[in-house]
Amino acid sequence: MLKSLRGIAGAYIAYPIAESFEKRNISSKVKELENYYKTSFEKRKEHAHHQLVEILNFSNRNIPYYKDLFSSLNFDPESVRRDIKYLEEIPYLTKEIIREQGDRLFSTPLESIRHHHRKTGGSTGVSMDVYYDQIGLDYSAAVTKYARQRIGHSAHKSELHFAASFAEPPKTTLPSKDDIKNFALNRSNAFFDRLDSIGLEKIWQTLQQRRVNLVHGHPSTLYALACYVESKHQGKKVFDIFESSGELLQPYMREKIAEVFNCKVIDRYGSAEFGVIAYELDGHENGLQVLESEGWPENRSTEDGDELVFTGFHNRLMPLIRYATGDMAKVEETKNAFVLTNVVGRIHDMVPINGIEYPTHNIMDILDHLVGGIQEFQIDLREDKPVLRIALEPTAIVEEISAKIKAQWQDAFNVEYVGHEDFIRVGNRAKFRHVVK
Repeated sequence: MLKSLRGIAGAYIAYPIAESFEKRNISSKVKELENYYKTSFEKRKEHAHHQLVEILNFSNRNIPYYKDLFSSLNFDPESVRRDIKYLEEIPYLTKEIIREQGDRLFSTPLESIRHHHRKTGGSTGVSMDVYYDQIGLDYSAAVTKYARQRIGHSAHKSELHFAASFAEPPKTTLPSKDDIKNFALNRSNAFFDRLDSIGLEKIWQTLQQRRVNLVHGHPSTLYALACYVESKHQGKKVFDIFESSGELLQPYMREKIAEVFNCKVIDRYGSAEFGVIAYELDGHENGLQVLESEGWPENRSTEDGDELVFTGFHNRLMPLIRYATGDMAKVEETKNAFVLTNVVGRIHDMVPINGIEYPTHNIMDILDHLVGGIQEFQIDLREDKPVLRIALEPTAIVEEISAKIKAQWQDAFNVEYVGHEDFIRVGNRAKFRHVVK
C-alpha cells in the first residue's frame, strides 16, 4: 500500500511540479502521441511526410551546411512534398561529415539557446557529439513515457534502471536533484560493476527487495543474471517487464529471461542521436515498430546489408537529415506501421580483468565518462595479458589518459595508442568488435 501511495504521489504530484520547475513540457507531448497513434497508418504516413518536408525547409533556411548543400544540388525541399522519391537526391549524412562540419550543423549558436549534450557510444564508428534543443529533448522523453504506457507500465508503477557502479552518488542527508527526479519518475537504480557470482547475487538481492514493475538495462546483463538465478535460486517473478536497450537482444536471451523471471520482454531501438525511435509497442509478435511521429526511416544498401537511415523531425537545433546510423536493420512497411527487421545491434562481450568478468558496456562507460578523450577502443584477449588499444581524440594527452586507466584497473592491460586503421577486424566481412578473442 505504501509503495502504491508513493508511486501515485510521484507520478501525479511530484512529476508535474518537477516538470514545471525544470521548464519542461513532456506531459502534453505524451498526450499528443496518444492521439496520434490512435489514427490509421495511412493518416500517420501523410503526417510524417508533411513533417519531413517541414524539417527540410527549416534546414534549408537555417542550417549553413544544408543551405550550401541544397544550393549546390539545386535541390528544392518542396519537391519531396510532390514525390517522396526526391528525398534520395540528398546525400547521406555520416558521423565523419558531422565531425567535420561542427557548428555549421546548428541552427543557432549553442551559447544563445538552452541545449543538451549527448555523445554517441562509438559502437558504429567514431564517437561524436550531438546537441538537442529543449523541444527535441522533451519529445524524446515523451516517446519513452508513451511507449512504456503502451506495454502496461503506467506512470505510478515503479521501475529500476541498471547503472555502472562508478555512477553511484555519494550518500547525503539532503535529497539530491537525482533523488527528486527518481521520486517523480518512480525510478531507482541498481548499481553494479561485475557479473561474477558476487555481482550477480547483489543484483538478485536488489531485485527481490525492490519488487519493481519494469526493469530497464542491457540484455546481456539480464541474461547473465537469469542463468545465475536459474542455477542458484531456480527463478522467481520479481518484476513484470524487462525493457531491453543498448545492445542486440538475441532470441536466446529473450527466451531465457522470460522463462526464468516469468516476465514480459520488450525490445526497443534508440540512439544518442535521436532517442528511442522503434519499440515493440504491441508486443514481440507484432514487431519492432518505428515511431514515424519522430522521423522518417529509410535504408541504404551496403556490403554488409541494409543500413538504417533516419531523418529526425523535432530537434531543430541540430537536425540530422538522412543520417546513416551505422546499424544494420531492414525497414519494412506493413499495413499498420513501419517495422525494423533483421536488426544487428551492439553486442557486448565479457572481459576478464584481474580475475573478474566485466561486460564491455561497463568498460565503455568508464572510458567514456571517467577517462575521456577517447574516440574508440578495443581489447585484444589473444595475449597472456589483455591489450587495450585506444584511438585518442586529437586534444587528448597520453600521460593523463594512461594515469586514469591505471587508476581504474592498475596493470590489468598493456595499453597501446593507435590509429583507427590499427584496430583488428574480425569475421569474413571484417567487422569491428570491441573484443578480439
